[in-house]
Amino acid sequence: MAYTLLATDGYKFSMAEAAWPLRPETFYYSHRHGGASCVPLDIEAFIRSLLPEIAAADYDYLGQSDYLMCAGFREAMRQRNKLVVRALPKGAWFFDREPVFSVSGPSALVSWLEPLALMLNYRIQLATLALRHPERLAREVAVVTCDEQAGIVRETLDAVGVKAPPTRVDSEGYFKNVKAQVDELVRITGDPARIFEVGMRAATCMQQHEIALAACKEAGVTRTSNVELARKLGMTAVGTMGHEHVQRYGNDRDAFHAMRDRRPGRSSFLLDTYDTLTSGMPAAFEIMQREPDAGHSVRYDSGDKVTQYLCLVERAKALGISPVHILEDGFDAALTRKFEQLRELVGVPAEKQFYGYGGYIVARTMPGTPTRDRVSAVYKLSQSGGTPTMKFGNEAGRGK
Repeated sequence: MAYTLLATDGYKFSMAEAAWPLRPETFYYSHRHGGASCVPLDIEAFIRSLLPEIAAADYDYLGQSDYLMCAGFREAMRQRNKLVVRALPKGAWFFDREPVFSVSGPSALVSWLEPLALMLNYRIQLATLALRHPERLAREVAVVTCDEQAGIVRETLDAVGVKAPPTRVDSEGYFKNVKAQVDELVRITGDPARIFEVGMRAATCMQQHEIALAACKEAGVTRTSNVELARKLGMTAVGTMGHEHVQRYGNDRDAFHAMRDRRPGRSSFLLDTYDTLTSGMPAAFEIMQREPDAGHSVRYDSGDKVTQYLCLVERAKALGISPVHILEDGFDAALTRKFEQLRELVGVPAEKQFYGYGGYIVARTMPGTPTRDRVSAVYKLSQSGGTPTMKFGNEAGRGK
């Protein structure tokens, strides 16, 4: 299928504006878990098939949605001839944490690919099931969410020489499952405006994500990171900062100031690229002390979020600032209830605490189906300019 410039996450546009869209960068794809896995297709051809068709109307929409893109970004998206894909060949096998492919080129272009490139994990898992665990295959593809997902099943199994078992499309059932999940979250938070959706990278395809977002919208949730579907469904596109932005600058302070100084509007400071409490928090609070009424937020990701939250609330009160708290990564109904109780305990107003849900809405509502979380597929920045880089978050246990 053909993709538009908008078929990515909103924060890709924010980060391009706050950094260097034409800088040469490399991203790589890997699975953190899942064991030996099979490559079922020509990866380079797949990646190049994702490159968007760009229209002036796309840039008009971005400008209307607070993502007015600079000349550097526009040029980067035209420089497809500079894209270099290095990948394992079709039929190869790889193991946990081994690089499957890398994509090098202008920063904005190779970054833009992330959510669509991550959908490759579904094809890889299908091929691996067919070849390693054929006894599970029929059960795990018995019901799919949409016609596009059903087509991916047939195409992938044909590529590895396995006959596709019967597959039933149940879009209505998937819609109902998503809506029920979101309805519960709305009941817990008391206001759908306190919820936003960030599940594009958890979907198997765009059609599935569209069904999930239609269900979110019916439940009252109107903000999503998927810019293309925000336009199509009349929702609001959101997104400010990911780890790649902080990695480009090499430290939290410079990265946060760049986002604040180069992009108008409120910023959401992602705290955990290096260390949430000793690096991310002080860098974010330095800006908030200078601009206490700007509406900036802090975003929690990995690690012990309870401890982080309590420390940040206490420190903010001591400094006389009142940040907005954005809670994402692994949040479900139970964890939301817990943080609503914590919010009431420490006196954070409801309008200062928001929740983002991805896989919990999009993937956990299709039981028995291979999901991104099952293998923890990642597409990460590994080199910016001539400098190697990675996320150094210090969370304990089964880390990233």
